[in-house]
Amino acid sequence: MPLLFVHPGLWAIRRTWCRALGLCLLLLSLSACSARHLIVQGMAGELAAQGQAPEDDLVLAREASAFYLKLSEALLREVPDNLPLSAAVAGGFTQYAYAFVAFEAERLEASDSRGAQALRERAARLYARAHRHAMAALERAQPGFRKSLENTDTRLQLKSEQVALAYWAAASWGGLISLSKDQPDTVADLPLALRLASLAYARQPDYGQGALASLMASFEAARPGGNSAIALRYFDQAIALGGASSAGPLVGKAEGVALPAGDRAAFEALLQQALAVVAQHPGLQNSVMRERALWLLAHADDLF
Repeated sequence: MPLLFVHPGLWAIRRTWCRALGLCLLLLSLSACSARHLIVQGMAGELAAQGQAPEDDLVLAREASAFYLKLSEALLREVPDNLPLSAAVAGGFTQYAYAFVAFEAERLEASDSRGAQALRERAARLYARAHRHAMAALERAQPGFRKSLENTDTRLQLKSEQVALAYWAAASWGGLISLSKDQPDTVADLPLALRLASLAYARQPDYGQGALASLMASFEAARPGGNSAIALRYFDQAIALGGASSAGPLVGKAEGVALPAGDRAAFEALLQQALAVVAQHPGLQNSVMRERALWLLAHADDLF
């Protein structure tokens, strides 16, 4: 099951990283725990906030992402209760896995199946890493969260500030499940991932300009016995929430509804519409969707 929406931002720009590196060096000279904690918290807040900076150069984003992710992860160990940073780290690993590893595996499959499998395994590890970060933060915020989720405790609810964490936890979980078809224990977690996404949807259905609605559609389309009509409603809601500026829900609808239905005309029309949106609204998330839309169009003969 592909992730159908890459949330805007969460890729830091080089200027931010230079300031962050300067703060890291400053940390080395601090001996007072309270002062060090304040610096780390400030740095964490800046990384989480500056991750929203626009960037539409996929090569630049890919080259710079590893440093950003490692730096953010290191900071998170210092301030594990920082929910925005936890969400940024989980989101960063999820997006990196989706945009730069799992997608590359799909493109490589026809020419190098062994290399594609290695990339899929790496993507699965990255998804699992993202999921651990998000779930750990949710567990700290609500002790017993995982157990309540597993026991389908009807009293379990999310607070508004936990929605982003739940979204990334569910999205990375879905990505991991999609790459674990030969691991029944992982695949068996699909209902839990869907329930987690549903908790976030119940709290904030418009999260991420259609990101969460797209994820709900993806889960509905992928689960055994899923209802295509319900998935379609989620996709249409995501498209409406995107305000004609997000290509993700359009690509998601093409893959999640038109492709399974064998409707090539609708499939290609949705992807062309997505490309038109990208042309009008450049940005990292749309650049990723542009690459996927072009690849899907180029392989339509193989898909239908």
